[in-house]
Amino acid sequence: MHPSLRQRGISLIEVLVAVLIFSIGLIGMAGLMVMAARSNHAAYLRTQVTFLADSMADRMRANPIGVWSGWYNGANFPTDAKASCDVLVIVAAGGQAGCSPEQLAAHDKYAWSQMLKNLLPGASARIACTGAGAVGYNPTAQLNARPPYGGTCEMTLSWTERGAGSGMYGKAVTQTFAWVFQP
Repeated sequence: MHPSLRQRGISLIEVLVAVLIFSIGLIGMAGLMVMAARSNHAAYLRTQVTFLADSMADRMRANPIGVWSGWYNGANFPTDAKASCDVLVIVAAGGQAGCSPEQLAAHDKYAWSQMLKNLLPGASARIACTGAGAVGYNPTAQLNARPPYGGTCEMTLSWTERGAGSGMYGKAVTQTFAWVFQP
């Protein structure tokens, strides 16, 4: 009798093909993980932008005289000097206020610029309010008028974000958030 010729193991070629297919799958999974991390970071930055925009809008709502006077307008926000007043002073009966509306606006712009610098890469901002500083402006009369502010403000925030471009890290892309609101 002839001994039967049976295969008793896996050939080397079959092992190499299996390793090749497995490694292609791992490379695909790594690419998906990189894209998920980029998307997650982009979503984080956009969440920060909406938080920052809402924060400044709230600050402006708390200081309508500063908005009407145009003290929040501009694109240059101070990053190195605090306002010259104490915002946290509680006014007692007959006491003096901690800040004037102009000083409060300067303090708000400083605090907001610090948040922009710390939370967004390559951040820049611009605020432009229409109706501010109009002829015949009277803060006392305006406070009793409804709505509290007769104009609108446009806030524009820009920041850099890593895109899905070529290369391992992608290229930096400038993103912009624009919002028109009434404080």
